[in-house]
Amino acid sequence: MNTSPRCQLYLITPPRLDDPSAFASDLATACDAGGVASVQLRLKDVDDDAIRRAADVLCPLVQERDIAFLMNDRPDLAVETGCDGVHIGQEDAAYDEARALVGNDAIVGVTCHASRHLAIEAAEKGADYVAFGAFFDTATKQAKSSADPETLQWWNEIAMTPAVAIGGITPKNCAPLVAAGVAFLAVVSAVWEHTEGPAAAVQAFNKAIEANS
Repeated sequence: MNTSPRCQLYLITPPRLDDPSAFASDLATACDAGGVASVQLRLKDVDDDAIRRAADVLCPLVQERDIAFLMNDRPDLAVETGCDGVHIGQEDAAYDEARALVGNDAIVGVTCHASRHLAIEAAEKGADYVAFGAFFDTATKQAKSSADPETLQWWNEIAMTPAVAIGGITPKNCAPLVAAGVAFLAVVSAVWEHTEGPAAAVQAFNKAIEANS
């Protein structure tokens, strides 16, 4: 998950994939559209075997494109399935536990909601990125906090750890987040439910990023 001066995309899978092999073509198309730094596998209300099957299909596809593949919530499954790292929420595995499981060379990102305190704490422990949100209304998951671009500006002034923005982000509303200096835009439905397909969505995001960088 390489950082660059230009904001990049952090794709998150839909919460349910009945057929990971069918989704693979959409994921490949999105990744090939450019500007994608990472993909997170985030499946909800499924068993571990379903997560393993999805990772077995999607992880190699992403990694062969030199894009980081991350597991949501589960550092144990991240290691087992060969992911590049894990994303943990405040109710998931503790940072120290996750780091011990995945190792020092893997990526560990931490949800910090809109809390500056949680972000500082995560960065001091060694998190590879901190995630702030939600910035806009989202139907993907129930937001526990509301963040604003000022938090991103403040973070960039005091910290070197990259920030991820999440929550209802689209090509039409991402401008203030990009202008605030966010390193990554985490996106879900704006890509997978785009009327013209995932590649068009990624291209639209890249145009918006370029215009506001």
